[in-house]
Amino acid sequence: MQARSPALLIAAPASGQGKTSVTAGLARLHARQGRRVQVFKCGPDFLDPHWHTLASGQPVHNLDLWLNGEADVRARLHHAAAHNNLILIEGVMGLFDGEPSAADLALRFGIPVLAVVDAGAMAGTFGAVVHGLRHYRPRLPWAGVMANRVASDGHMEMLRASVRADDLGVEPGGIDAGWLGGLRRDAALALPERHLGLTVATELTDAMVRLDALADALATTPLGQMDLNGWQRWAVAFPPQPLPVLPQPLAGRRVAVARDAAFCFIYPTNLDTLQALGAELVFVSPLADEPLPACDAVWLPGGYPELHAQALAQSTRFRPSLAAHVAAQRPVWAECGGMMPLFDGLTLQDGQRVPMWGFMPGEVRMQPRLAGLGPQAWATRLGELRGHTFHYSVTESPIAPVAMTKGPALTTRQEAVYAQGPVRASYFHAWFASNPEATAQLMLGGVL
Repeated sequence: MQARSPALLIAAPASGQGKTSVTAGLARLHARQGRRVQVFKCGPDFLDPHWHTLASGQPVHNLDLWLNGEADVRARLHHAAAHNNLILIEGVMGLFDGEPSAADLALRFGIPVLAVVDAGAMAGTFGAVVHGLRHYRPRLPWAGVMANRVASDGHMEMLRASVRADDLGVEPGGIDAGWLGGLRRDAALALPERHLGLTVATELTDAMVRLDALADALATTPLGQMDLNGWQRWAVAFPPQPLPVLPQPLAGRRVAVARDAAFCFIYPTNLDTLQALGAELVFVSPLADEPLPACDAVWLPGGYPELHAQALAQSTRFRPSLAAHVAAQRPVWAECGGMMPLFDGLTLQDGQRVPMWGFMPGEVRMQPRLAGLGPQAWATRLGELRGHTFHYSVTESPIAPVAMTKGPALTTRQEAVYAQGPVRASYFHAWFASNPEATAQLMLGGVL
């Protein structure tokens, strides 16, 4: 049976326009009013979902037609529509950026687009940007526009007047139906950033204060003042999509997952996939120097080891317990930031070298610019395991890669997959659900 729910895809002309703030603020506003809000994030992003999870009170999953596959996206949207009052999907980069783009997702599922445009340095051009966003792709579902970083009431009126009547829509209520208001330029409404993106929400003591400030600001806009009946104009019907029941090759096995401020790039879907494969999950904090619990396999996900290099280097309990695990030939899968401490040393951006754990020979060096970014696929003997890469460091090692991941585009940087005893490591972040059989072999120490 179809499930029907109001749904918006919050997009922008480019990154940094404010779509995360609007998405998180809307989620917080409706959650405060007792509504169940399911938030999704387009693309392979780890950081924005931390804010959306805090704002909505629910796990946030990623939606990407290439990474997930269409059937998985359909199943997630149907489930969300059946169990929530509304669905919010934050886009990725600019509305039309990437293959597939956020616009492709909106078109495929008929989800109306709310455009968030940073108007801080424009007036009349605002209307041209809105016109282009709405009409660049024919038949793009459209909800309206919201201005961000507005300077004053006068500026707000100039922005509103710049938008052509036909770009504001012809919904009941007249031409203003598509003008959904604006947020003022205010430091209190900004979400803090660092080199990989937004600061993780759980690291900030005032994260909820920031979200409440955004919710309060949005509550004064036409969009924020709309009740659920008003949101029904953006209701979308999502048909059911059955997904295959997975076998359980990991039944009876415990997988230890590193999870703390240094290792925080974890897709909830990956945890769900491991459990669906039969694994029992246990969590450990290398940053707190907790010893590794009894387990059959270890997953070291990505994160920010460079921000905690000294603490990780001084490990007196976690490192020895991981060494014992490796000596017993039990498998380890290490992704990006989870891989970096496994080498001999990590050189920070200031040039300081920090000795690391030495499970693999080689050196890691932080760079001032991105060293890798984009979708990736690992062609295993069990089929393609999909994921992505996003890192500011480079690695030099005498270890010969056992495999190289590849991007959909020929120009995309390839990433090495290393093997050292039972350890498998790469800058590649795997989306486990794209190939559960290959994922199980990673946790079983099998040949890929």
